[in-house]
Formats: sequence, C-alpha cells, structure tokens
Amino acid sequence: MAITKRTDPLLTPFQLRHLTLRNRIFSSAHAPSYVEGGHPRDRYRLYHEEKAKGGVALTMIGGSTNIAPDSPSVFGQLYAGDDSIIPWFQQLTAGVQQHGAAIMCQITHMGRRTVTDDGHWLPAIGPSVLRERAHRGYPKAMEQEDIDRVIRQFCDTAVRCQQGGFDGIELLSHSHLLGQFLSPLINTREDGYGGNTHNRLRFVTEVLDAVRGAVGSEFVIGMRLTADELLKGGMDTAECIQIAQALAATGQLDFFNLLAGAPYDDLGLAGWIPPMGMPSAAHLSIVGELKQAVDLPVLHAGGIADIATARHAINSGLLDMVGMTRAQIADPYLVNKLTAGEEDSVRPCVGMGYCVDRVNQGKDALCGHNPATGREQQMDHVIARDTGQPQKVVIVGGGPAGLEAARVWGLRGHQVVILEAGDRLGGQLNLAAKGETRAQMASVAEWLITQVETLGVTVHYHTYADAERVLAEQPDWVIVATGGLPMELGFSGEQHCHTGWDVLGGDRFSGEVLLFDEQGGQAAASTAEVLALAGCAVRFVTPDHSPLRELGPTTHSVAMRSLYAKGVQFMADHEPVNVVPEAGRKRVTLRNLLTGSEQDLLVDAVVTENATLPLDEVYFELKAASVNHGQYDQQALVDGRLELPALNPEGQFTLLRIGDAVAHRGLHAALYDALRFSLLA
Repeated sequence: MAITKRTDPLLTPFQLRHLTLRNRIFSSAHAPSYVEGGHPRDRYRLYHEEKAKGGVALTMIGGSTNIAPDSPSVFGQLYAGDDSIIPWFQQLTAGVQQHGAAIMCQITHMGRRTVTDDGHWLPAIGPSVLRERAHRGYPKAMEQEDIDRVIRQFCDTAVRCQQGGFDGIELLSHSHLLGQFLSPLINTREDGYGGNTHNRLRFVTEVLDAVRGAVGSEFVIGMRLTADELLKGGMDTAECIQIAQALAATGQLDFFNLLAGAPYDDLGLAGWIPPMGMPSAAHLSIVGELKQAVDLPVLHAGGIADIATARHAINSGLLDMVGMTRAQIADPYLVNKLTAGEEDSVRPCVGMGYCVDRVNQGKDALCGHNPATGREQQMDHVIARDTGQPQKVVIVGGGPAGLEAARVWGLRGHQVVILEAGDRLGGQLNLAAKGETRAQMASVAEWLITQVETLGVTVHYHTYADAERVLAEQPDWVIVATGGLPMELGFSGEQHCHTGWDVLGGDRFSGEVLLFDEQGGQAAASTAEVLALAGCAVRFVTPDHSPLRELGPTTHSVAMRSLYAKGVQFMADHEPVNVVPEAGRKRVTLRNLLTGSEQDLLVDAVVTENATLPLDEVYFELKAASVNHGQYDQQALVDGRLELPALNPEGQFTLLRIGDAVAHRGLHAALYDALRFSLLA
C-alpha cells in the first residue's frame, strides 16, 4: 500500500508532556559554530528558523551548551553561564516557535572532554584523573566543593533556558561530565560517587533533582544518555538499562535521547556521527531494546539520513522521535517535502562528514553539497520564480558547479542549456564515488542531474564548447564551469607517472605502486583504496607530517582505518625528486623534507595526486566579447549583491566563471559559486 500523509508514521503527531509535536522528526542538539560572543545571534537563529519553516517538529539547539567557566568551548558551543545570553535565547525561541516547531536547549558540563589551554585557562575537571584522547586534556579529580558548584551551575543555566522561552532542556550525559561519572572506564573513584552502579549514578541524580527543583514541575526535562558504550569494560546494554530505569524512577525526567558508542577518540566519534564508510543507523536495535525497558518516550539520532530507515524506526516501535539532524542540514525542508508527497526531491545527506569535521577543525558547519545551509541571511533555500522576461543561459560544463547553476537558473524560470564535452554529467563526482568508502558521493551527482532533468534543462553531450559554439546559442548569460585537469608537480621524470584520475577512471595497475599525495584530502584516500582493492602493494607518500592532513577527525579515522586494513604503507615528510624507467619498472628518488636525505625505491608504477589546473580556454576566448569581461565587484558579492561592471557596452552577453574553472577549491566552493552567482544575478 502506498504511503500517504495520513498513513506515514513519520507524520503522526506525538505528545511529549504538554507539548504536541506535529510529527516524529526532530533535529538533535549540535554545535554549528555560528556563535558570536558565546551567543546565538542572527545567523544561529535563522539557521534553526529554516528547519522550523521546513516542518521539523522539534529542534534542539545549543549542542553542548556550556554552563561553567571550567567547561570552555572546543567546537564553537554556546555559553550560558551568565544572564547575558537570555535576550538572545528569547529572540531565537520566538523565531522558531512562530513557525510551529518546539525548541529545546541542551546544556552540559564537558568535564574532561575539553582543553585547559584556552578560555580562562582553568583546569578541566572529571570524576578521576584520566585523559580523553579526543580532546587531550588531563582533568583534576573533582572535590566535593566542585560537585556542589557544578550542581548549582546546572540549575542556574536551566533557569536561564526557562527564562529564554524554551519548551524544555536536555541534560547531556553521554561522554560529558555526567556520563563520565556513570562510566566505569572513566570513574575510578573510591568515595560515594564511584564503584558500583548506584554510586556512579549519585552525581547524575543529584543534578537532576536540583534542576527539577529549580525549574518546577511543568518544564520539560530530558537526558541524552548512553545505551551502550560498546567498549570492553564500559557500560553495556544491561547496565545502561539499569541506569535508565533508575533515572526514570525518579519521576524527574520526561524523555530519553539515546545513543550508543564512546567518542573518546576520533574513530569513536565517527561511530557516533558516522560518515561514509561507517554503517548507518547502526544502533537502532540497542535503542529499541532499552526503549522496551523504560516507560518514557525515547528519541534517537545516530546516522539516520534516509526517510525509509527513519520510517522503519518509528513504525517498528524502536523509538518515538527520530533525529535526522544532518539530513536537515542537507535539506531543511525535508519534512515539508515529505508532507507534500515530494520525497524524491529531498536533497540527500550522503555522510560526507563536511559539516561535523569542519566544526572539529575550528570552522563553522557547512553542508558539503548544500551551500545555503548556515547562510540563510544571504542565500535562499526555496528559490522563487522570476517575474521578468526569461533569459537564455548557456552553461559550459556539466560537473557539480554547472549542474547547480543550471538548477538555480532553471528554478528561476530561465532557459538553460548545458554544453558537456563528455557523454555523462557529474564531472569529478563520478571519480569521487570510486572505491568502497566514498561510493555515496554518486548520490550528489544523481540528485543534481535529476533536478536539472525535471526542470527541462537542455543538455548537449559530446560538445566541445569553443567560443563559436557558445555564441551560436545566442546567450544572455554564459557560465563557464569547465573544471580542470590534474596539475603537474614539476619534478624530473613526471612524464613516467600516472595521476589519481587514471586510477579512478579505470586504468589497471598491479604490483608495487607508489602514490604521492600533494593535497592531503579524500582524492588520494580513494585512489589508494582502489589500488589496494586491485591487489596492489601501495606505499602512500606525503610531504605533510601525517597522511590525509586536510581531513577532519571522523573522515580521517575512517579513511585511515580502511587503508591500514588493506595493507597500505605510509611515509610522511617526503617528496619525489626523480622518476626513471628501469627494466620495465620505475626507480623513484624520494627526498626527506626535514633532513634533505634521499633514497631510491624500485616500484611498478608511480601515481601522483595533486590539485587541478583550470580548463579556462573558452573563458578567455569569450572574455573580450562579454559585457563585463567576466568581472564582478568582490565586495558587493561579499555583501550579498552581484554587481557587474559594464566594460564593453557592445557586448551581447554577461560572462561568469565558477568552481574549479577559476581555481581548485573543492566541491563546496564550486557549489557555493554556482548558487550565489546564479541566485544573485
């Protein structure tokens, strides 16, 4: 039977205490690092408002909102340790609630899960003196006075959230201070707060009782709780059920938000927030087991990116509310599209890990392939049709930048033509999807291609677009999105080498292969993986102090795990000096960048991975004939406007160039170029 709005379990309302939530989809608390002065100002507010406009039932803000000075931000969290945040809370909650969504704030003390050489340079605290590898700090063991202080700080922050207009709060236990007291791996105390499960629960129940007393009986309180640490010697499912039952029995909680795993190192974080190469929705069965053991609503977010899995989770009774957080970073209008019967038009989250890893690298969260997310002040997610005369837009190149430009111009109602040199659309995305770990990248291309096909964009394949061919279309606008080709590195004998594109494009290799990676990104990881899967013995050489240096913690750990498992050998701090053919093989000379010493290796093939050099010939052919010579006002673009100089009054078309056709900057930059130029034109 076909699923309709009436029968879809994801679209049924849910009663959470006094809150009637309009469906079963929520956005779990996370830290997008949009804070300003520790506050959720306009950018932060508009980001969450967009999800509310898009139909989400509940958005939880303030992932890891800090309550105390000795819990400093390590990935762009809010600070709610004083009253200055309350007016910003009030603006945020009013903005979200006006669009029909409920809103809660997650509050926490990070405990050992932070640093000591930032913020106020106070010592980190924890139940015991045990270091967390992920954040590398050594805490002091808490004294009773510390325990009493932190309890007061939880209460004060909960009251601020209540005054800020939130519908409720979520106390973060998992891996943070509360959870550190619960875990026998971290809590080695010998006083009344350590030892057996009952004692390890003591601090958590004291916080919970005090917070409930501070906010009263009508304010919603939930807890993000571990359902299984999945580590030897840690809390297993049975003990976590015991803990959850004890907490539920206090009568102070309204819901559990459950997850499994232990993000105490990079791979643990990847298991908790899985990128490509990790199983999706891996902990549903664990969560379902705990749900059967407690009489409280259960929420869960853990790598559930597709609607079918989310629907199964609700329909099977494994949980009551399903978190689709990164799915709504990719498409904040996911729920509205589902409600309208437009499930196929949802932009998919493919687990690129770009959002999570940017935050963990000290940057703001951005979606790998939705450049409007986090830029709601300047960029529209819902693109309106123009009312004026349609323009003829010719796009040279059908890679990701060209496809995004075609999508936006098409949605605006203009006549769009793509001139593609090859026999398929997608460009470098077709290479990025090779191998095991990054195969889901194909979905990015598939979504873009489906969008332009639905819009009726004309595509000419096998078309070499020189100036004459472009002008034959009589364009009003020309968008050059031709991408680039692998750039040479410039060492002696490079002509005897292959590129990563050769490997990913299907050329066959065997024997011992030396792969030199100049970039430090995903391309080399995929190339090494494909070579190893073909049976090659791969030596991965990098000039950096460690391989894949550009990757963040989740994608790096997953990529390295895959390569280690396939026997790839690594050599850091080296570069090639010379490659010479020798008896059907290749002798490559490598130089140590720190000592200057050289060594020779005899291998069967040498493969290089470098950035691309722009394919810009057609741009320069067209430049003089265009109205604007391909130029635009940079400051105006930064301010959210497209201002084009009239450098050639006789010109018949406006010229722009985007993505790798300008310079090698990666997928997100290419898509952002396409969106903002096409939206602002």
